[in-house]
Amino acid sequence: MQHTSASLARPSVASAVWRLLQGGLHIVQGWRQIHFQFDRLDADERAARVSAWATELLQLWRIGLSVQGTPSTRSTLFVANHISWLDILVLLACSRCHFVGKSDLARWPVLGRMIGAAGTVFVERQSKRDVRRVVTEITRALEAGQVVAVFPEGTTTDGATVLPFHANMFEAAVNGNAPVQPLSLSYRTRGTGARSLAPAYVGDDSLLRTVWRTLRAPAFEAHVHFMPPQQAEGRSRRLWAMDVRSQIVDDLQGHTAEHSSSVIAPLHPHQAPEASA
Repeated sequence: MQHTSASLARPSVASAVWRLLQGGLHIVQGWRQIHFQFDRLDADERAARVSAWATELLQLWRIGLSVQGTPSTRSTLFVANHISWLDILVLLACSRCHFVGKSDLARWPVLGRMIGAAGTVFVERQSKRDVRRVVTEITRALEAGQVVAVFPEGTTTDGATVLPFHANMFEAAVNGNAPVQPLSLSYRTRGTGARSLAPAYVGDDSLLRTVWRTLRAPAFEAHVHFMPPQQAEGRSRRLWAMDVRSQIVDDLQGHTAEHSSSVIAPLHPHQAPEASA
């Protein structure tokens, strides 16, 4: 594949600082909308505003977006692999959905408020009681016709692997008789298609460090593949979780094979995810 040197060049520090300032102003403008306008909007109008806000932030930060497939718009559980805080912005930009996220996201300055405004349900994953509460909330949301996105790995990776899926959130789809729509997320350097590690939010990384790394990285795109929705068809939540994970791994591996020899590890039967969060 041919690529230009410009596509692989790292933005200058000055350019990254300028984008950071633009993004910061955009976040503040979003915060003002929440505080002064959202009370007058209905749910659909709020979702449209949040989606437009996320799209504009990606554009300001020169992050491309490539979408394959069609996202469901009603009573569906989106299930995705998880790489970065950026995943949430990407999905908000290309679909109308609510999220389930770890409780520490709610404490992020300003962004936590924005994520909450998108209808995020925050969960204390170490608390079985709280997980049960969230499963009940998701079930009600699905029965009300809403689309809810979950990251059942329960944490992030650098995109080179997909961790076993916790099966709890699949119970909401079973209880609500709702389909699951698997979707794969990846970040690829523009021009080469190679996996970009810039947005990965793992280990001891701080939010600010990953934002800065993202702004200083060679241009990259977020790739989202919405696969066809599927019903449980008699599968237990545990088996359903394993099947969906395998489908996502296969999809990501197909993309990875086009550009490198790295392998996304399959899930061996003895590594089946536990039912607890």
